Amino acid sequence: MNAHAQTNTEATPVAGPPRINEPAPDFDTLTTDGRKQLSDYRGKWLILFSHPADFTPVCTTEFTAFARRAEDFAALDTQLLGLSIDSHYAHIAWIRSIKESFGVDIPFPIIADLDMKVAQAYGMIQPGASDTQAVRATFVIDPEGVLRAMVYYPMTNGRSVDEFYRLVQALQTSDAHKVATPENWVPGQDVIVPTPQTAEAAEARLSEGYDTKDWYFSTRAL
Repeated sequence: MNAHAQTNTEATPVAGPPRINEPAPDFDTLTTDGRKQLSDYRGKWLILFSHPADFTPVCTTEFTAFARRAEDFAALDTQLLGLSIDSHYAHIAWIRSIKESFGVDIPFPIIADLDMKVAQAYGMIQPGASDTQAVRATFVIDPEGVLRAMVYYPMTNGRSVDEFYRLVQALQTSDAHKVATPENWVPGQDVIVPTPQTAEAAEARLSEGYDTKDWYFSTRAL
């Protein structure tokens, strides 16, 4: 395979960083599972996450954690897609190393982003941290290709995979039931009812049967 095959990555340029509730930047890129486009994930949720470099300890812990929860994410109709500014062959070698050293199979593809087009489109390059490596950025993209959440971590500290699993559950619940969720919400707990938008609705809220602490704060069971 020639060098062009390792770096042939296309991402739609954006005027500024990606923004929540707007279409996620498109991409057409080489991965460890063949070429992938954002449209390949249409109809499913997607977690796109970057890491600074292959063969590094913090990144290895994150990848093994995502791998161990891959089936749980799949049960939420959610796919995983990794990225770093490393070569296609480095990714393959790292996957093999993780299998040999930790006994963990990496079941999701990893983008080889040597030309940094995807990383730049998604704002994964933070000059204050590095001009040549992606920070630990995580993007939750819904089945319509809309960016619903993004979280950035520094290079020194690993992410909580459990939190991203919880976040997808919360987003799906909000979409399905038109509600909000409180701090650290997990399925089975009460959800927050939308706040009344008029004085008349606020007056009526007290008699609507919710657990109401004040006119703006009401919860209910699902």
